[in-house]
Amino acid sequence: MKLHLNTAEIYIPDDKPVEKALSRTTHLCFAAHQDDIEIMAAQPIIECFQQKDKWFTGVVVTDGRGSPRDGLYKDYSDEEMRLVRFKEQRKAAVVGEFAAQVMLDYPSKVIKDASRSEPVEDIMALIRAAKPQIVYTHNIADKHDTHVAVALRVIDALRRLDQAERPARLVGCEVWRALDWMVDSDKAQMNVSDHENLQFALLGVFDSQIAGGKRYDLASMGRRRANATYFESHGVDNTTGLSYGMDMTALMNDASVTPAEYVQEFVQRFALDVQERVGRMFEKS
Repeated sequence: MKLHLNTAEIYIPDDKPVEKALSRTTHLCFAAHQDDIEIMAAQPIIECFQQKDKWFTGVVVTDGRGSPRDGLYKDYSDEEMRLVRFKEQRKAAVVGEFAAQVMLDYPSKVIKDASRSEPVEDIMALIRAAKPQIVYTHNIADKHDTHVAVALRVIDALRRLDQAERPARLVGCEVWRALDWMVDSDKAQMNVSDHENLQFALLGVFDSQIAGGKRYDLASMGRRRANATYFESHGVDNTTGLSYGMDMTALMNDASVTPAEYVQEFVQRFALDVQERVGRMFEKS
């Protein structure tokens, strides 16, 4: 496995050879930053946990140098933060028993530059090596520029692959914008009711972010519980934790549709749903 940056890292928690570790992957996640994986991909991590025939691999695309910092970490340089965040991501890979954890180590500005081919080529190489059944990344309605850029680079990479090399499904996940606004029929529901202790542990290893003033652990677990409760207004809760995804499989397979056009379809269905409900309730008998 040859990646473009010599600072990139492939960490294998159980010390298997890299090729063997990657090839066992069934669920593959591409995320922008350290801790994004644990926020957005709890369901596939849980699904693969301690399973012999299912393995989760995480890929963090950026270097983590520009993260906010406070408390213990307030005087850390960008390079010191990078090293801390790499260390935390390795811890999460051990806790979650990942098949592999890859850090591509690109600056955010490179990922946000659509003319740069290196990240796309690295993503293609990893997909070819892993041959996953499902790929997870950020949803393209996320409000974080780097998250959207990562999703677009993943889509570009998948489109460049031959049809036989692509996964069966591509799912865009929640981080910097929840997907509760989507109409229910559009939501890819991911049940995260099980292993709450594991979920807390995965989020909790990122001390540099939590101590730095961002309670991603509490916010993420709260969102999952809120999704479960607010999903159905006229029935009891069927889950205690729920994450939503945006199915982007069609976008992966149809290069004639732009990502902007594709996400607009979801937005339009939401707008029509609101318009119809308000109109129906406003009508006088």
